[in-house]
Amino acid sequence: MKCEPNVYSIDDLHHDGSTGWEGVRNYQARNFMKQMAIGDTAFFYHSNANPSGIVGVVNISRSAFPDPYQFDPTHRYFDSKSTIAQPTWVSVEVQFHTKFPAVISLADLHAIPELQGMEVLRKGSRLSIQPVRPMEFELIIKRFGT
Repeated sequence: MKCEPNVYSIDDLHHDGSTGWEGVRNYQARNFMKQMAIGDTAFFYHSNANPSGIVGVVNISRSAFPDPYQFDPTHRYFDSKSTIAQPTWVSVEVQFHTKFPAVISLADLHAIPELQGMEVLRKGSRLSIQPVRPMEFELIIKRFGT
């Protein structure tokens, strides 16, 4: 799950404890969020940072629900085509789990041959929500986790 740290960071989540992951406006990323279940884990990734990379782990504490901002005409995530009966966009709630001692950069991930198929490493892969295979998750935790 990617977010720019100047918008919302792992430290913000640590302070808040949990937050809704709203504002996703890409159909494929939305569909990935629809697959998330309570108790699932995800990486928190700081994008457009120096360096960009994985900074921690979150737990999914609420599965997909209608993103409330799609219905608010004063909000930047408003979608005039969405209705309460047929919402287009979803949010999930994430809960802080762990912050890594250092950013796990793309260069760090590229250096591991077993991770070369990982979505975030694919050229042009820019989605804010991307799947991570269990083997990839476990390998990263084993290699870089606390």
